[in-house]
Amino acid sequence: MNYNVAEIARATGLVAAGDTSIRVQRLAEPAAAGPDELAVAMAPSYAPALRASGARAAVLWPEADWQALGLDAALFAPRARVALASLGEIFAQPPDVAPGIHPTAVVDREARLADDAWVGPFVVIGPGAQIGPRARIMSHVSIGRDARVGGDALLHPGVRIGARVRIGGRVVAQPNACIGADGFSFVTPEPGAVESARATGRVTTDSLNRSLRRINSLGAVVLGDDVEIGACTTVDRGTVADTVIGNGTKIDNQVQVGHNARVGENCLICGQAGLAGSVTIGDRVVIGGKAGVSDHIEVGADAIIAGGCLVARNVPSRSIMMGVPAQPRERFIRELKALRRLPRLVDRVAVLRRRLGL
Repeated sequence: MNYNVAEIARATGLVAAGDTSIRVQRLAEPAAAGPDELAVAMAPSYAPALRASGARAAVLWPEADWQALGLDAALFAPRARVALASLGEIFAQPPDVAPGIHPTAVVDREARLADDAWVGPFVVIGPGAQIGPRARIMSHVSIGRDARVGGDALLHPGVRIGARVRIGGRVVAQPNACIGADGFSFVTPEPGAVESARATGRVTTDSLNRSLRRINSLGAVVLGDDVEIGACTTVDRGTVADTVIGNGTKIDNQVQVGHNARVGENCLICGQAGLAGSVTIGDRVVIGGKAGVSDHIEVGADAIIAGGCLVARNVPSRSIMMGVPAQPRERFIRELKALRRLPRLVDRVAVLRRRLGL
């Protein structure tokens, strides 16, 4: 890849200054940038490293004195992360998959593939599966019976797509994501330990889990358009109805989405979060890393669940929840401050007891 600064400015909408004919091959951190690289230095804290680098061109914060930084050209980014997203689209490496169907792929004769779909080595596509136009399926992906993969989807190596899963357009699944595994659904033939604990607060001899019976997952998974599923993330199929992930939602690595979950549009779910079965997540919800949502909970639209939270009750729309158990931000901060004051309070009580002879 080789672009001049003027071409990058046109593609990203950033304002350029200086010698815009300078060509760069890739992005680089300020300290490591060379003359053929575009340094990404979108905050004043990067100035010392940028001055010491060999970069001729850089992406800078607004109103930066690019000439004083020793540069020949500059681009200015009013919103750093938005600019980074645009730059990433220009410099991203294309997927390592060749056009056509690789000779080692196993494609069932009842499967239907668009003429311009790409299928990589050792892919297995089951009967009745449908692959949309321009879909790119990289090595060692498996796609189950009657699954549908939408146009322009990108399935990275090792992705597993279960039977009857429906994937929308422009979906990205990172390596080893599993979409459409059976849900974790088991039942004891007689009332068991969990039922006893809920009813009485005790586990009795008569309520021990002496055997467990599987509840099969008869539903599937539906991913809307522009969804992204992170590496090693699992989305379980529904018990009867489908598990649904709404348009535009982005899910990080190592996330668990349980059976029958319904996740709205344009949500962000961060790494190692867990959604138990039958949760309902509204549109535009943000769930932080390692947060957990208990089964059958509803989280309203535009809520923010901070990292590490455990949500055990319904969350109203636009709430900001923190802590274990999750509670509104203001209450959590008030209780945290009170907790930090406890050592001083204990010391004062001890002094008072000594004065009173207690």
